[in-house]
This record gives sequence, C-alpha cells and structure tokens, in this order.
Amino acid sequence: MDLKAQGLKAVVTGGTRGIGRAIVETFLDEGVDVSFCARSSDAVEETAQALSGRGAHVHGSTVDVGDAVALSAWVDASAERMGGIDIAVSNVSALAIPDTDENWETSINVDLLGTVRLVKSAMPYLEKSSAASIVTVSSVSGREVDFASGPYGTVKTAIVAYTQGLAFQLADKGIRANTVSPGNTYFEGGVWESIKHGDPDLFATALGLNPTGRMGTPEEMAAAVVFLASPISSFTTGTNLVVDGALTRGIHL
Repeated sequence: MDLKAQGLKAVVTGGTRGIGRAIVETFLDEGVDVSFCARSSDAVEETAQALSGRGAHVHGSTVDVGDAVALSAWVDASAERMGGIDIAVSNVSALAIPDTDENWETSINVDLLGTVRLVKSAMPYLEKSSAASIVTVSSVSGREVDFASGPYGTVKTAIVAYTQGLAFQLADKGIRANTVSPGNTYFEGGVWESIKHGDPDLFATALGLNPTGRMGTPEEMAAAVVFLASPISSFTTGTNLVVDGALTRGIHL
C-alpha cells in the first residue's frame, strides 16, 4: 500500500531504541525525512549513523523532553533543517511505574508535558502543512487497570484524552491527532527483557495473559504509528488504536 508519505517531514521523540527507533526506521522506509531526539548522545550518534543510508534523510539530536526550552529549540531547529514539519510523534516515556512522588512528577513532566510541549512547539509548522498529523504513543496501561496503574498508567490515560481533545479542536485546521496504545512489547534492552530476568514470575504472568502466546515487536507498533500519521489515513482522527494481540478485553462503545 502506498501511504502517500513520500517527502513529508517528521519529528520523533525517543527515537533511538525500541518502538521509537522502529518508528524512525519505518518513516525512512516510506520516504519521510526524520528528525529524532533522545537523551543519550551516544545512542543518538549510533542511531543516526546506522540509519543514514536508509531511505530519506535522518538527523538525531540529544534532547531531554523534560526540558521545555530544549525541546522547543529542537523542534525549531528540526523545522529549519527539514524545511518544515508535517508529522509530530510523541513517543518518549520515563517508564516511571512505582507509586512514588518522584515518579508522579517525572511521569507528568516527561510523558504528559513532553507530549503537550512537543505539540505546541510543532503547531506553527503543522498549521502550514497540507498533511499535518500528530501521533502520541500511550499504552494499554492507559486503557485498563494493570500492574502499571499509578503514575505511568494514569498519565498514559491522560495522553489519550489530550490527543482526542486535540483531534476535535484542530479538525477545522486540517490537523489530525491520533494515539497508538501498544501492548507488551519485547525488545533487547527493553523493560520486558529486564522483567524477564529480574522478575520471571511477572514476565510469565504477562505472557500468559496474551492469547497470541507472545509479546509484540517494536516494528508492529511502529507500523500502526506510521499508518495513522500518513495521508492514507486522512479521515482518521481522534482514534486510539490499540495494538496488543487481544491482550485487553474491555469493550469501549
């Protein structure tokens, strides 16, 4: 399927590992120029070098999305470098799960405000685009109560609500806003690999809850993000696309 995304310009937060890196790779394969950021300068450099010959143009920057000034400056620099922004993808998460005051503050500042600030910073450029799209990455933990309820799950719920509000508020401007809510996603160096070795009982329980008998891959989550971001999804806005292999069972009417 032609996603009609060739030549578009995207900014992606958290683009060096897991779902974020797969999003960057998939955009590049579709001919989308990408500016991505992450906190680790080594990871940014490695990712940029590894993907430099993959399809469209790619550029990485070291940015902490919890720093409002740095995030805004990165968005402006990305727009100048690429000649605009058509797509904004908020993917970063602090993965602050235990119920502590510090994790509440971190989740709000990084996951939620990082998303809000990305959108606000990108908005002047999105308003000039004929194919403007916002995609936020939430989680099934924002849809149903599970072991990650607390700072992480609550903020992921808020991201879905925020994005659906954007879809309604921006529809008359031709700017779409959607969310992808991944289920458990396994990759080397990810949280589920850590749980597999550090808490094998929890890992076995989580794996057993999914009727597919496995966890998802970053590439499967990225495919949903890129599809929703692309012009082929031109009439899809305000959607929360759950990609979880039938893990969640709630019926939402």
